[in-house]
Amino acid sequence: MIAKLNGLVDSVGSDSAVIDVNGVGYLVFASSRTLGRLGRVGEAASLLIETHVREDHIHLYGFATAAERDWFRLLTTVQGVGAKVGLSLLGALAPEELLQAVLSQDKTAMTRASGVGPKLAQRIVTELKDKAGGIALGTPLAGLASAAAESEAPGPMADAVSALVNLGYRPQEALGAVSSAARALGAKASAEALIRAGLKELSH
Repeated sequence: MIAKLNGLVDSVGSDSAVIDVNGVGYLVFASSRTLGRLGRVGEAASLLIETHVREDHIHLYGFATAAERDWFRLLTTVQGVGAKVGLSLLGALAPEELLQAVLSQDKTAMTRASGVGPKLAQRIVTELKDKAGGIALGTPLAGLASAAAESEAPGPMADAVSALVNLGYRPQEALGAVSSAARALGAKASAEALIRAGLKELSH
């Protein structure tokens, strides 16, 4: 199975890119977010890969960060969310936004993705809510921290969760407190405000 590709950008389309690895072009389907992070044609590219093998095809799905790959795997466990819809969700919502939407049961946020209607959005947030603790305790949280570190504008929610974890709180506790704070303060709240509100939530 292909898990990672390092090569040169050969071409970029609306939903995929061709990565040239030592003269072999690999067609990789990806979210608009990941495609937007690829360089120009001829520039170096590195993508994490999820390989799907079916009787009639082998498809490669590429991700710029481990957090995106982990969310793709999780989203596609939901009935009605195939690879195409999974990539659409990742294009519409960053990993930390997906986490916040699931924890706060915000189905409206999910409908920002093409192909996701109200019923499917409700199913996604309902089915994944119980798995949020596993996300917090597993590699996706590390992926979120990594993505935040790599970004020029780290997500305030990811920063706040990381800060609370560094203060000694369990990841699941930190996620719950920051999610509650984000619901109360709104999407534009700063990391500092989320940390203060999260600490207040945890002190109750």
